[in-house]
Amino acid sequence: MSTTEGGLTWTVYDADKLTQREIYGLVLTEMGERHPEIVGLSADLAKSTKIGTFGERFPERFFNFGIAEQNLFGVAAGMAKAGLVPFVSTFSSFASMRACEFLRTDVCYQNLNVKVIATHGGTSFGSAGATHHSTEDLSIVRAFANLTVIVPADGIETARAVRACMEIAGPVYIRIGRGFEPRVYDSEDYPFEIGQAVEMCPGTDLTVICCGPVVYHAVQAAKILREEQRVSVRVLNMHTIKPIDEAAILRAVADTRRIVTFEDHSVIGGLGTAVADVIAASGKGCAFEKAGIPDEFSMHGYPEDLMHHYKIDTDGILEKIGEVLGRDFEADEDWEDEV
Repeated sequence: MSTTEGGLTWTVYDADKLTQREIYGLVLTEMGERHPEIVGLSADLAKSTKIGTFGERFPERFFNFGIAEQNLFGVAAGMAKAGLVPFVSTFSSFASMRACEFLRTDVCYQNLNVKVIATHGGTSFGSAGATHHSTEDLSIVRAFANLTVIVPADGIETARAVRACMEIAGPVYIRIGRGFEPRVYDSEDYPFEIGQAVEMCPGTDLTVICCGPVVYHAVQAAKILREEQRVSVRVLNMHTIKPIDEAAILRAVADTRRIVTFEDHSVIGGLGTAVADVIAASGKGCAFEKAGIPDEFSMHGYPEDLMHHYKIDTDGILEKIGEVLGRDFEADEDWEDEV
């Protein structure tokens, strides 16, 4: 795949040099050539979120509302009612909290075709600290009816998600990072479908379910365990948090009986809670753990240091897998009496 718009040329092989935000800006600009109904909206963060690339190419279709996120979402709803497809770009913390009521009531309640590209997700804003870290957004937005929630693993998957969100009607929240998130995929040649997990590694001893930049670390941990300890770890990239892939989760429970979730988000209400809900409703038992940001406000620091501190990098995943492998579970395979 290559993209050429407004004098810019890039291929997937440039993904190591481009952030998720930059790839988003380029893909949106490419889509704007084919979809005149797309408009870009920002709240004085066009440069930071990279939607400014779209604005440079289509200045008549780009609107900056200043530091007024509530107005940003209100106007986006009005534009959608008029038949346009607004792409709203701001930080994840602002989209989910500062403009929370407007996203919920103006956009989701009316089931409007607004696409929210929420950047600086998780602890990716590092030194900005807890006020700008977005460690609660998934727990907030996945509770909104009609809203699809996607957390791409890297730049290539960001491109796939941004294109895919145009193919479905209704509001979509895509959460991406700030910096040079590690590259997970070599190309776009892999099955991506909203609501369908991607199996990154096969495994029968334990399943890791993760999203966002944690996917890279989970894959590395699975490779280490396979090569050094002959431990077979399945890794599921659960890029869509809502609707979540229940079938993939239940296959993992049946096949491995040990499930661990990892996310750059609070352990309350995010991916781990969504997975736990599916397992609990199934009536099937397994050894289960959630890993992420504990019930506290996140620290300041470099993103890679924060991921290490909260044990959601390769080292932390290896440690947690070791703990869960040591846990026992009911050996009875007949779950009928547990439902």
